[in-house]
Amino acid sequence: MATSRNVGGQGAAIEGNVAGLGARLVARNAVADLIGQDRAFALEDALAQAGRTAGLDPADAALARAIATVTFRRFGFLKRALAARMAQGLPENEPRLLALLATGAAQILDLHVPDHAAVDLSVRLAKADPQAQHLAGLVNAVLRRIVRERAAIQADAIDPLEHNTPPWLAARWRAAYGPDLAQAIARAHLHGAAIDLTVRGEAQAWAERLDADLLPLGSLRLRDAKTPVADLPGYAEGEWWVQDAAAAIPARLLGVAPGARVADLCAAPGGKTAQLAAAGALVTAVDRSAPRLERLRQNLARLGLNAEIRVGDALTLPQEGTFDAVLLDAPCSATGTIRRHPDVAWIKGDADIGRLAALQSRLLDRAATLVNSGGRLVFCTCSLEPEEGEQQVAAFLARNGDYERVPVTPEDVGGLGDLIDRNGDLRTLPAHLDGTGTTLRGGIDGFFASRLQRRPA
Repeated sequence: MATSRNVGGQGAAIEGNVAGLGARLVARNAVADLIGQDRAFALEDALAQAGRTAGLDPADAALARAIATVTFRRFGFLKRALAARMAQGLPENEPRLLALLATGAAQILDLHVPDHAAVDLSVRLAKADPQAQHLAGLVNAVLRRIVRERAAIQADAIDPLEHNTPPWLAARWRAAYGPDLAQAIARAHLHGAAIDLTVRGEAQAWAERLDADLLPLGSLRLRDAKTPVADLPGYAEGEWWVQDAAAAIPARLLGVAPGARVADLCAAPGGKTAQLAAAGALVTAVDRSAPRLERLRQNLARLGLNAEIRVGDALTLPQEGTFDAVLLDAPCSATGTIRRHPDVAWIKGDADIGRLAALQSRLLDRAATLVNSGGRLVFCTCSLEPEEGEQQVAAFLARNGDYERVPVTPEDVGGLGDLIDRNGDLRTLPAHLDGTGTTLRGGIDGFFASRLQRRPA
């Protein structure tokens, strides 16, 4: 006989020994939390919070993550399929019901799970939820119809920009990049991001040892992402760390020499700090999040690298001298990371861009005061939005006459000149590097970076 317990912290008693039920509840709750709230936070945080409450084992935690991730990756397509099969339309104002339907449909259409499990467990969750139990029949009918009509749904001529991108983002990308590139960006978001590594030793040797492709940018891209990263050769010895190929470029643009004093602002989780420390720089890593800096500290310990770590807001941190170079990876909308964080597209809004751009402007002006005469400042964001990149730097240069741009060259980016815009700044897009080497997943994160120099006094 099944026992009942509370799983997921939503006040619903569910049958606790039904295989896979806890994972589905955690996925549903995480998706519902993100689409139903005003203050956005990351899917990983929502999954971790719900998973801790549910006490999932590693296999169920991985299933919950897979369900929630694919739900957001194909959220527009899923809503389109559901809406076409609901006489009253989508329950947009009922996030828990919408999340239940979407996660159920994602399992049927995009994951290799038995149809009966996807339908039955979704219905069980509806029955256990006081707010949705009267709609269990609806959930059952809609998801069964999704099963019956799967072939037709998958054959539908769907457009990733029109049907799987929030309209506000689609409009922005068309305006910024034109219809063809906007379409390529949206198409790239349908595929999960590859795992890229930054290595300390000889890259080609590690590529062979790790069964990885050596990208033109100098990063390694794993061909097989099934083995846990911590089990790969060289991880425990600190020979490399996980870092998207695009995210590894800004620290290299500083061109720091051994012994240079460098400030890494907004430093956590620490990939760029590690790059700078590995180059022999004396790094001061600053971030306002103590928990994220603890992760940075742990990463540096594994890598055998050192940095001065300071908890604080870069805007108000007491100034103790200046630095030979400053790296500012500023907080941003993160729309360049949708391949690996598909929830970003659906939990951010147009208002976030203006708010974050204003913060970036203040941080950039503050960072400028920390640079020695003749020193370098690299500003970067993992955003596709011009206000958080091109426009930000243009405005900075207009109000700071003691700074000039040092253009990025093809040699800085492995000969890939199409990663450099007409102003000499770095602009990577998710559609860049698609199909590089032997991997078909390709792509890199969307990044902007500008290399600036303070004119000698």
